[in-house]
Amino acid sequence: MKLPSGAHVAVIDGERFVLLRNTGDAAHPNLGDAQEPDLDPTNKSQGKMRPSITTNQHKGSDLDEAAHVSAAAEWLNHAVLTNQIDDLVIVADARSLGELRRHYHKELQARLIGEVGKALTNRPIQEVEQAILAA
Repeated sequence: MKLPSGAHVAVIDGERFVLLRNTGDAAHPNLGDAQEPDLDPTNKSQGKMRPSITTNQHKGSDLDEAAHVSAAAEWLNHAVLTNQIDDLVIVADARSLGELRRHYHKELQARLIGEVGKALTNRPIQEVEQAILAA
C-alpha cells in the first residue's frame, strides 16, 4: 500500500499505542515523529461481557487489553474529528484490530487508508514501513 506524505500510522496492541507520521513520500515512507499518546483506559466495561477467546473465561488481563485498545480507538476518533489526522493506517495484531473496529467512528472509517494485521508495536520502525509497503 502507498502511504501519502503526512499520513499517520497508529501501531497498537493491548499494551502499547505508538503514533507515527510519514515524512517521506508515498513510495518511500519515512516514519518518524513517534509519540505515545496518553490514554485513559479506565473503562473496564469494554468487553466485560465477552469471554476470553481462548478459555471462555473472563480474565482481568483481557479486560485491561480491551480497555487499552478501546481507549486508543477513542483517542484516534477524537484526533480525526478535530482534524488532527487526515490519512490514517492502523497496524495491529488480529485481536486488537478486531476490538478497534468495534469502536471506529464513521469519520475515522472515511479517513482510513488501510489496516495491517500484524503485531509490530515492539519492532523497529523499518519493519512497520516494510509491512505497510507489502500490504
